[in-house]
Amino acid sequence: MRARLSLTALTAIAALSLCPPPATAAPRTHVVIIDKMKFGAVPAGIRAGDRVLWVNRDMFKHTATAKDGSFDLDLAPGAQRSAVVKKAGALAVICRYHPGMRVMLQVKP
Repeated sequence: MRARLSLTALTAIAALSLCPPPATAAPRTHVVIIDKMKFGAVPAGIRAGDRVLWVNRDMFKHTATAKDGSFDLDLAPGAQRSAVVKKAGALAVICRYHPGMRVMLQVKP
């Protein structure tokens, strides 16, 4: 009986080792529009590893600057640039040229 139990346990372990690891979601790109001197709506569902594309539709130069220093994008009128958010949590983003422009990204793990 003991040998049978060991063989069953070994078979189960072998089967588990052959299974591929669970699939992780592929990184996504989320868009934030800058217009009329403000950041637009922040998309829901941003995860660590995703890319955020910042699009400046305003007539003024802006930045998308993470307060934690993880990115600092200069955006001339009509420009777009992206940054990968690397860690989960609340991420404050400002425009260095216009201190009243602020937005908060909620990044999930």
